[in-house]
Amino acid sequence: MTYEEFRKCTRFGLEELIAFAYGTLVDSPPEGFAARLPAPPFLMLDRIIDIRADGRRGRIVAELDIRLDSWYFQCHMPGDPVQPGCLGVDAIWQLLGFFCVWRGALGSGRALGCGEVVFSGQIRPFNRIVRYEVEVRRFTQLKESGASIVIGEGIISVDGETIAEIHDARTGVFKGISYPDYPRRSANSIGGRMNDAS
Repeated sequence: MTYEEFRKCTRFGLEELIAFAYGTLVDSPPEGFAARLPAPPFLMLDRIIDIRADGRRGRIVAELDIRLDSWYFQCHMPGDPVQPGCLGVDAIWQLLGFFCVWRGALGSGRALGCGEVVFSGQIRPFNRIVRYEVEVRRFTQLKESGASIVIGEGIISVDGETIAEIHDARTGVFKGISYPDYPRRSANSIGGRMNDAS
């Protein structure tokens, strides 16, 4: 799809999300279009069923199909398989980063943190569908650095029951931090504090 089609699309299926992860979804993207979603098995969504913007605010609704043989059930924990709660938090960060790029942010995405996380349930191998609902409270593009920041509130439910709330989740998209030549050593092959992340 073209970059303009990407920016206007309000639903994305698994094929499109995987293509986005590998950088092949958008034909002839603008310079600096470096953001990616994690590829499977770390991609924590199968589809975005609604993404919309209203000024600096917005909304994202996405789903994940639970699979009996998901990698995390194999190791977390033997004899007591449960999806790690941190993967749900990461799904909210993944969606917020995708929202930034969908809104026009250029660069690479990074999770920036969150406020309170409240778990009230669990995801087991015979559940069916996880639903993520994210209310974007503020999307900001910073003119000086070219970075973009998004803040949102997330609710996670499984088979219709709310099991987690993620408050004040923050994700950013930053220019000049991507490391596309992995595993070779290069300018961005060493991590640490991002001094220009404001």
